[in-house]
Amino acid sequence: MTESQNPAESSSSNEEELSKAVDEALADIVDKDPVAVLTEDLQRLTAEYANYRKRVDRDRIVDREAAFALVMSELLPILDNIERADEHGELTGGFKAVADQLSAVTERLGLTKFADVNVAFDPTIHEALMHETSPDVTETSVTKVLQPGYKFKEKVIRPARVAVADPE
Repeated sequence: MTESQNPAESSSSNEEELSKAVDEALADIVDKDPVAVLTEDLQRLTAEYANYRKRVDRDRIVDREAAFALVMSELLPILDNIERADEHGELTGGFKAVADQLSAVTERLGLTKFADVNVAFDPTIHEALMHETSPDVTETSVTKVLQPGYKFKEKVIRPARVAVADPE
């Protein structure tokens, strides 16, 4: 707005421009075939609905995987206890069969355990609880797994808790 224009003149010029734009849009609609206008509207609506369905399906998959991951994370202490019992030789008979079934079901659903030693330390999948230096390593490496980590379909549910060694 220039200094010579007052707000009332500016408002009326904006109204005139808006009115002119509306008239042009209405003229375009009137000039078009009504069937063509309705066909365009239907095509636009069909495309919006297809996009909506794709988004809902994608969200449904994400929500389902999040629910599975939550259930799997609640099972981790049970799996840890089963592993400790097996290490101490206390897992025998019917309890061993149940533990094996539970492990098989969780694996089939996508839960994988990782607990590698002598690999490079990766902070995205490892949590360092102990640290030392060693002349035997050339990069920061995992020397001992204190608690295994778990992934559910490539998403880390619990990082492996490890001891690491840095080069001297």
